[in-house]
Order: sequence, then C-alpha cells, then structure tokens
Amino acid sequence: MDITCLDLEGVLVPEIWIAFAEETGIEELKKTTRDEPDYRKLMEGRLRILKEHGLGLTQIQETIAAIDPMPGAKEFLDELRSLTQVIIISDTFEQFAKPLMEKLGWPTIFCNTLEAARDGEITGFRMRVEKSKYTTVKALQSIGYDVIAAGDSYNDLGMILEGKAGFLFRSTEQIKADYPQLPAFETYDELLGAIKAVLKA
Repeated sequence: MDITCLDLEGVLVPEIWIAFAEETGIEELKKTTRDEPDYRKLMEGRLRILKEHGLGLTQIQETIAAIDPMPGAKEFLDELRSLTQVIIISDTFEQFAKPLMEKLGWPTIFCNTLEAARDGEITGFRMRVEKSKYTTVKALQSIGYDVIAAGDSYNDLGMILEGKAGFLFRSTEQIKADYPQLPAFETYDELLGAIKAVLKA
C-alpha cells in the first residue's frame, strides 16, 4: 500500500516566516530550513527575534490569514488525493496551519505546536517528535505502507531518502547539488507525473 508524504511550506504554500519577515521588515526572519538544517536552532533564533521586537502569535496569524496556497497547489493536491492517501508532514505549528489547511480543502497534516502566553507572546514550542519527518516515514513503513515523499528543504531529506521514492520540489541549487541522486522538479505536473509513475510500478 502506498502513501504520499508532502512538505507544506515551499511545496504547497509560501514560506510563512518569509512572508512575516517581509511584512515586518525583519530580514533575519527570512532564514528557513533551506538555510539552517538544525530546526531547533532555527526556531530558538526566531523566538529570540520576536521577543526583541515585541511581536507574537497574533501578528503572525494576521500575516498567515493573507497567505494563499501556491497557484495550482490545491488542484495538484486534489488530484493526488484521488490517487493515493496523502499526509502533509510539516515542522510548522497547529496555530499557523489551520487557515492554510482550510484553503487546501482540509488535508491531513502532522505538525508541531506553539506555547503562547495570554498576551500572545510565543514562549516556546513543542515538537511532535524528534526528526519528525524521518520518524513518521519509519512509523508508516512499520504498519505496512510504502512511502513516496517530496519536499524542498534540509529537514525534508530524512523522509525523502527513507521512502520508497523521494523527490525534491522547487528546492535550492545547493540541496540539488548535494543530492544529485534525487529527481528534482519545478512544476506540479512534473511531480504528479513522477508520483503516478511510482504508483503504477
């Protein structure tokens, strides 16, 4: 039995933190998992920057409310879900993901959660599990699934490399150079075609 695991940001929706960085003018918040492989280090830096600028959950959610899925993302996801089970595995947070899931037609998402004070200050974060994407693929394999995975960033490599088939989608030139064995695609039609080929094999 096949199941497809997709990253969220950079694959189906724009990067939330880049959008927020552009909204606030804080350049340091543009750093993502495309730039920093250590997610915990990345998030701790983000929380420090938010605290320095007096920003919190409310302001980020206001930015997210204006974010739409990438052009063609919902149609791609709808067609893919008609062919196979799909799970979005993301290092984003429940408090960020909900409005985006509504716009994508409520697909299943596994993600993390933020800890916030009553005034909206983000005080911490709880990871669902360490190395969540790799760990989730291993768990799915343990219950009989063959996993197809696609993502764009360093934190996606665990699931992409561990699955039955894995693809880079709109990734960086550096990641593509570092992992030349991974097929890399730029359009949803290309990615859908590659997944269909695996499903038929």
